[in-house]
Amino acid sequence: MAPMNRRRFLINTAGTVPGLSATAATLAAGKPPLRVCLVSGSAEYESDKSLAAFKSHLEETYRAYCTLIKARGFEDLPGLAALDDCDVALFFTRRLTIEGEQLERVKRYCGAGRPIVALRTASHGFQNWLEFDKLVLGGNYHGHFGSGPITRVTIEERAAKHPVLKGVGPIESTSSLYKTAPLAPDAELLMTGSTPESDGSQPVAWTRLHKQARVFYTSLGGQDDFGNPAFLRLLVNALFWTAKRKVQPKPHR
Repeated sequence: MAPMNRRRFLINTAGTVPGLSATAATLAAGKPPLRVCLVSGSAEYESDKSLAAFKSHLEETYRAYCTLIKARGFEDLPGLAALDDCDVALFFTRRLTIEGEQLERVKRYCGAGRPIVALRTASHGFQNWLEFDKLVLGGNYHGHFGSGPITRVTIEERAAKHPVLKGVGPIESTSSLYKTAPLAPDAELLMTGSTPESDGSQPVAWTRLHKQARVFYTSLGGQDDFGNPAFLRLLVNALFWTAKRKVQPKPHR
């Protein structure tokens, strides 16, 4: 199936998480939807398009309500008031140069110990606050390997039963592999990736606590990744887990 057709299929197909009983789905349906703030600002990876598609998938398939806010160029990120009322924020930005009140809103959200999911270029998502990577995400972004080789992702054996990885199948990515090692000492490594030129593996996904809040980061997030059901499941799991909620699929209609 061509990537675009596969993505369209994913967005328009609703269903429950495999293995979830009808009773569990009914109980989950009685809880309020997960409120997600999607923060887009990575033009290089067309985050506006990817997150709009993911928003549709999430709202059609799970009990979730999303607010998508989009950067205007590099200097303006309107709509950040949505962070005040969300249960979890997902950041997919790249070298935005926001400052003043807008940057302070992002810092206040992180400093208040709120749940965070961050994708790919979010490790260098705010040029005026590059410390976000080490301080909040527990990462260590310092470039990437060349584009072209497939990145093969492997689940860490000791993390195989982590809730974020439940139901996540094999992942291969056409996006370049990020150089992220070593991670913060308190980070829990979930997945690594390797390419023929990487001479070993690099951390690809991990979790940690920041201000007692759950944080998840993955260096995946290229356009093709959003067409992979395993990657979508990883993001869904991460959003509900960081918000300390069980995944809530919508019941069959």
